[in-house]
Amino acid sequence: MTLLDKETLNDPITRHMRKGVEAIRSTMTVGAALELIRSKGLKRQIVYFYVVDEQDRLAGVLPTRELLTAPLEQPIAEIMDKKVLAIPETFTVMDACELFVLHKFMAFPVVSKTRHLLGVVDVNLYASEVLGIAETEISNEVFESLGLHLEQLRNASFLGRFQARFSWLLATLGSGLLCAMMAGVFEKTLEESVTLAFFLTLVLALGESVCVQSLSISLDVLRHGRPNDKKLLIGIWKELSVSVCMGLAAGTLGGGFAYFWKKDLVCFGALFLGIVGAVGMAALIGFFVPVLLHRFKLDLKVAAGPVALAIADVGTVVCYLSAATLLLPR
Repeated sequence: MTLLDKETLNDPITRHMRKGVEAIRSTMTVGAALELIRSKGLKRQIVYFYVVDEQDRLAGVLPTRELLTAPLEQPIAEIMDKKVLAIPETFTVMDACELFVLHKFMAFPVVSKTRHLLGVVDVNLYASEVLGIAETEISNEVFESLGLHLEQLRNASFLGRFQARFSWLLATLGSGLLCAMMAGVFEKTLEESVTLAFFLTLVLALGESVCVQSLSISLDVLRHGRPNDKKLLIGIWKELSVSVCMGLAAGTLGGGFAYFWKKDLVCFGALFLGIVGAVGMAALIGFFVPVLLHRFKLDLKVAAGPVALAIADVGTVVCYLSAATLLLPR
């Protein structure tokens, strides 16, 4: 029976994990660990053994192959992998499903806030039948639950393919029309300095470029699980500090070119401030949109790009023309 349905996707992962997992102590030798395993008579197919310290906190992971091929007298602590990816007890079935797809592991340990081992979730949880040992053999149902309906697109009719792809262009179309409306709001500003219109596409292009960069960074962070508040704050600080520096550099170059070309101080100031503000805003939008989509269980790979770019375009136009309006003599 598969668990990938609407009723269970939001279940706590602790409701579906396998409890009573026999963990190996990091202080054991390989021989002692094998003796423990034999004495327990484990019947399940196990790909990974999880190692805990003296306080029963998760300390590492030990692939079965390593355990079987290592010398009997070798300490477990020497052959275990200390970089073990675990599922927090606060995760839902959907969150765990994303980790299986992103990392292609056959199992994940479930841990408490204090890193105590609570249980194990096997990839078999998501498949209708037992999978083979090969880590690449993941059920299609896992991918479909995350919105990767590639097979459906391949077999879809012309109308179906058109609908699936054009629907996301509506975000770009909508942002373009909204940008035109925003430019209309600042019509008097553009009339007073026509030169400002020359550089509108430049500011938009810079905003979109930075937005895509931040989008890629955000998606990479999400591949390693749901980010906590501390991780988000660190990400915000990094993106903001780097984007401000890039904005200052791009604003100086762009504004300097505008001044030497048109000898217009207002255009220089508007372009400088507009680029700095637009780049900073675009970086935050690119970073936050995937996080918000992830929270609402929406398709990151398809939706994040169009949505983030649409918001960044509108914000860029408003930022640039607002700076120009403030600098123009009244």
